[in-house]
Amino acid sequence: MIALEHVSKVFASRGRTVRAVDDVSLEVGGGELCVFIGPSGSGKTTIMRMINRLEVPTSGRILVDKRDVSTVDPVRLRRTIGYVIQQVGLFAHFTVAGNVAIVPRLLGRSVDARRRKVEELLRLVGLPPEEFAHRYPRELSGGQQQRVGVARALAADPPIVLMDEPFGAVDPITRKQLQRELRRIQAEVRKTIVFITHDVSEAFLLADRIVLLSDGHVVQSGTPADLLRRPAGAFVTDFIGNDRALLTLQHTRLAELAKPAGGDGPPAHELPLPGTLSVLEALRHIAARRPGGEGVWVGEGSRPDRYLTYADLVTALGQAVAANAPHARDA
Repeated sequence: MIALEHVSKVFASRGRTVRAVDDVSLEVGGGELCVFIGPSGSGKTTIMRMINRLEVPTSGRILVDKRDVSTVDPVRLRRTIGYVIQQVGLFAHFTVAGNVAIVPRLLGRSVDARRRKVEELLRLVGLPPEEFAHRYPRELSGGQQQRVGVARALAADPPIVLMDEPFGAVDPITRKQLQRELRRIQAEVRKTIVFITHDVSEAFLLADRIVLLSDGHVVQSGTPADLLRRPAGAFVTDFIGNDRALLTLQHTRLAELAKPAGGDGPPAHELPLPGTLSVLEALRHIAARRPGGEGVWVGEGSRPDRYLTYADLVTALGQAVAANAPHARDA
């Protein structure tokens, strides 16, 4: 859905040039939630601004749905891309409904069509329209304002949504709630989302794929599991930092560890678990249910066909902790 081909961006600053983005090539697949993460000044926001032509590449090209964005009218392009920012940017003199309906109104949608879309989207983001549609932004909490921002970004049913640190200005409890809501919404609408964050835990919680940037370069691009198990270098492991052990347990699935099992299936005293569970989730199930036997059966439906011993789970736990220990890379 989005492709960058050898894209660079150079800014002139106080008589010198700054290469904010340096020969970046990457692709974001349709329906994928791709998180850009990296230190300040790594090029995350510059790349996002080039996707919707708020910045123009110095070299290279950007394709959206196989069209070079430099050949598309920027206003028309932006009306097909949802945009959510940290400061929300709601219009204070518009109601919630008026804010959400802005782009459909610009696109010439009828009053009835706009009303139906507003009601649908407010329900989607957890704001009942009968309670919130006629409020003004000043009457909302920060988390509620961000939900309205997400609804507005989805109002024209764009295939792509860009989110630039959308939850960075809210308190930690509200941020967790918004993260869970975004996962739920994405499961329903399956948009192509590019999401910028500085928060490592947020990146691993939300992403189908993570792009880690530094000094305008892509250091590593891959699934969360790729970055945890096959880091491209010391920068990757150092950037993930102290959360690495917990994240490894969250992103290792039982299906990846279980081995083919013989027999007729699990006896009554051994626990069957779906292969999609993470090691961390499995450990919680085991602690809560205290099954007998030597391990757990893994698979879907009533006939799980793979087996994972408790020793295997302990080994996975130990490897995750060891990988997070000081100097474990050099041991």
